[in-house]
Amino acid sequence: MKRIAIAVCVVVLVLAVAAWAQAPVQPKNGSVEQELIKLGKEWADALVKSDLAFLDTILADDYMSTDSEGTVANKAQEIAALKSGDYVLVSTVLDNIKVHVYGDAAVYFGRSTDKVQFKGKDISGQYQWTDTWIKNNGRWQCVASHGSKIAQK
Repeated sequence: MKRIAIAVCVVVLVLAVAAWAQAPVQPKNGSVEQELIKLGKEWADALVKSDLAFLDTILADDYMSTDSEGTVANKAQEIAALKSGDYVLVSTVLDNIKVHVYGDAAVYFGRSTDKVQFKGKDISGQYQWTDTWIKNNGRWQCVASHGSKIAQK
């Protein structure tokens, strides 16, 4: 009888451990989501202020972006466009922001209403953004960004 009781306890323990191992970890995303929303707003502010030092820290070294016309740029090219005056963001308002966190990775969705010029051409309007973030050495950095201009109806 003792052997049966021990065997049942072992089976229950094994099943409990197996179930626990398969259960998805539910991190408390509220604070991470808020942190990334804050970083997104600080990023927008840095673009308006041409704060190149902030951009250098928030963009990962292997950062890549794709714009509405399919042009791909890396971190150095993004910073150079801002530094040269080719890209001038006069103002921006962010809204409809949603963040999905997956451990040390996150996807940030949002919309911006921008007053902006690129190489002297007014490209102002509303844009939909998708940014991919990773936590690298204890801090969040953007590794990829895609922005599409929202067609006016």
